[in-house]
Amino acid sequence: MPAAYRIVKARHARAAFSGEGARLAGGRWSLPGDTVVYASASLALAAIETFVHLGESGLHLRFVHFRIEIPEGAAIERCTKPPPHWRAEPPRDESMRYGSRWLRSGRTAVLQGPSAIVPSESNYLLNPRHPDFRRIRIGRALPFVFDPRMWK
Repeated sequence: MPAAYRIVKARHARAAFSGEGARLAGGRWSLPGDTVVYASASLALAAIETFVHLGESGLHLRFVHFRIEIPEGAAIERCTKPPPHWRAEPPRDESMRYGSRWLRSGRTAVLQGPSAIVPSESNYLLNPRHPDFRRIRIGRALPFVFDPRMWK
């Protein structure tokens, strides 16, 4: 059973799997307006993916993390050939449209793609509106504390 991890600010824990954050802001693999949830293949990658979006104030925020279990046999679409410049910062339209096309297709509840930070590692996009999403098991919110040395 593949596992994934998600870290969010504690105040957003209840809405962590609504897809609202990505809907409002978009992301590397989704356009604004797309209801999608980002997660990572390891807790360490989830920490790095979250940390790169934090400023100095992140040191004083409270976070929680979730373990996500994708059921054995669940269909996972894999992004094996990302579009050109998919690692660009800020994200380019090509990568955002890639994920948006997957979401609109409704083929699977999960898209696995490479991390722009650590390309040999994977991130997951979860479609909370897909019928198979309810088969995904989401663990309880557990505290997550970033090591203060990360802000040095």
